Amino acid sequence: MANLEASGPARAGGTTAVVRRLEVALYAAGIVLIGLFIGVRLDAALGRKAALSDFEAARSRAAPAAASTSAARFQPLSASGSPDKSMWSSERIRGFNASFSQHFAAAPLAILRIPGIELEVPVLAGTDELALNRGVGHIEGTPRPGQPGNIGIAGHRDGFFRGLKNVSAGDVLEVESLSGTDRYLIESITIVSPDRVDVLAPTAVSTVTLVTCFPFYYVGSAPKRYIVRATLDQPDVPKVAERRVRAP
Repeated sequence: MANLEASGPARAGGTTAVVRRLEVALYAAGIVLIGLFIGVRLDAALGRKAALSDFEAARSRAAPAAASTSAARFQPLSASGSPDKSMWSSERIRGFNASFSQHFAAAPLAILRIPGIELEVPVLAGTDELALNRGVGHIEGTPRPGQPGNIGIAGHRDGFFRGLKNVSAGDVLEVESLSGTDRYLIESITIVSPDRVDVLAPTAVSTVTLVTCFPFYYVGSAPKRYIVRATLDQPDVPKVAERRVRAP
């Protein structure tokens, strides 16, 4: 009996030591995970700033006189320098973060801004998965930003372009390219089938056509396309309503 009574406290002391070691290990693991999370977010923010800086450098080379004001133009809309991902899917956030492990040889073609939804995103060449995870993509075969015609830009519905669900006709859209900044006004929002490639057909008026999948929260491969079309804002050109003559 004496041996049994003595073994009780010994076992309790051993259990306490194991629990303490486990607590220390869990605390250490937690600190490591927090550090990794902060590192990934910081890397993503710095990577996005790097894309904007690449565009700034390219434009400065093309137009040295604009270099003095470029820093103010390219301040990101969010204080952290990272886009607001509160509406993004977890898959798109992972894709965005992972994209910074790969390097883009060329600077962005332009910067797309929609102030009404606080969107500021680099426009990259092409619409492959890497480009659409990092930013939005210029659709091959359409005019490049800064050129006349119908400029096509695509983005993921669960990433940068999810905010398009909140835009309205009349909202301002800006495209800053190496040749300058063009201001557009959204004139229409339509939902079409994927085979409606005519939305990218040439136009007489300078136009930007934004393309993403629809519905925005559809699970799986979305069956429709959400089309936002904006035309160049020309203050000196009278609007159609202003050209109408009142009937006698």
